[in-house]
Amino acid sequence: MKIGVISDTHDNIEVTKNALEHFSDKEVDVVIHCGDMVAPFTAELFDKDFDFYAVKGNNDGEWSLRETVEEFGTWLGDIGELEFEGYSIAVYHGTEQAIVESLVSSGKYDYVLRGHTHTKTIREQDGTIELNPGGIKLPESSEEFHIAVLDLDTGNIRLHKV
Repeated sequence: MKIGVISDTHDNIEVTKNALEHFSDKEVDVVIHCGDMVAPFTAELFDKDFDFYAVKGNNDGEWSLRETVEEFGTWLGDIGELEFEGYSIAVYHGTEQAIVESLVSSGKYDYVLRGHTHTKTIREQDGTIELNPGGIKLPESSEEFHIAVLDLDTGNIRLHKV
């Protein structure tokens, strides 16, 4: 099973469409958005041939964003818990680093998927992998937008610049 992980798209339609094309090319089964889609018109782009899950980011203030996602996917609220093929996954935007650290150190999850920092991260701690695919390029950063594909069959995580 392959999971596409994306975060902090901030209504950038071009990078979102490119990310979705990559996910289709890699034949992902599930896409998880770790927050900061921002508006419903961005969420609508995720109505594709895969299961879709999303958490709320600190910039997701549109009231109808939740309702839009729920038309074709699953809105997880502030923090979500998922299980695929026996793997336990926490999904949180990452606004509070202390919460991220608690999720990672709890020993309850195989993967903690998060965003917020716009910095790609793959970090293992005591058997839990924290994955942040990054986000749109911030003015003060040299890091480009990345997405991730997590292959649960192999444990492989591949970051892809969009």
